[in-house]
Amino acid sequence: MIGHSVSERFDERRFDRRLFAAAAIAFPIIVLAGFARTYYVKGLFDSPPLPSILVHFHGLLMTTWVLLFMTHVRFISSKRIRLHQRLGYVGIGLAALIIGVALPTALRAAKYGSNSSPPGIQPLAFLAIPLFDLLMFVILFGGAVYFRRRPAAHKALMLLTAVNFLGPAVARIPIAQLQAFGPLWFFGFPGALALLCLGLDTRRHGRVNNIFLTGTLLLLCSYIVRLTLMTTQVWMKFATWATSFV
Repeated sequence: MIGHSVSERFDERRFDRRLFAAAAIAFPIIVLAGFARTYYVKGLFDSPPLPSILVHFHGLLMTTWVLLFMTHVRFISSKRIRLHQRLGYVGIGLAALIIGVALPTALRAAKYGSNSSPPGIQPLAFLAIPLFDLLMFVILFGGAVYFRRRPAAHKALMLLTAVNFLGPAVARIPIAQLQAFGPLWFFGFPGALALLCLGLDTRRHGRVNNIFLTGTLLLLCSYIVRLTLMTTQVWMKFATWATSFV
């Protein structure tokens, strides 16, 4: 029985490593596919210039987050836990910078307009999308820090943090057939991915990770809430008030 238990724990750890290795590969590929034309290799395309240095700084910070995520996965897979833990403090500092820069970036885009806003949607209404992205980032990453001594919960929330950031990249992938689906595509894809990861985790471990389940449900509910809220007068009044600070 003891040998069987040890074997099961080894299989579970190997599954976790493979899942995060797949995430560390897919995350940067999706981000690159979405932002290549408008940011990473925009010089090769007829893309409009970035509206401000603030947007460029936001892009650099988000790129650093993707690279940091990949580095963490590498450290864990190679069992360099101490380095992973020390790098966690860098992640907390970077998260604070991301919030501090992304918030005014989103507010300025809502007030003055942006090339990234979908056609036919008022910038003030669209502000609900990035603000809820930031809110979910605070909740998921904050939870991951809080549960840092509970590996299963910590890993689940860090994975969902990456999934949360996929929406903007997915929405910009230049495939007209996919973009035609609108929110069903750019929210549906990361939502389905979160559910898939939850399902695989549950099947492998033989039980539901309640933190993983809660984080996934919060993410899915946020998609519904922001799409519903952004068309209301209450939101428009709030967005007008919020953008008065920039």
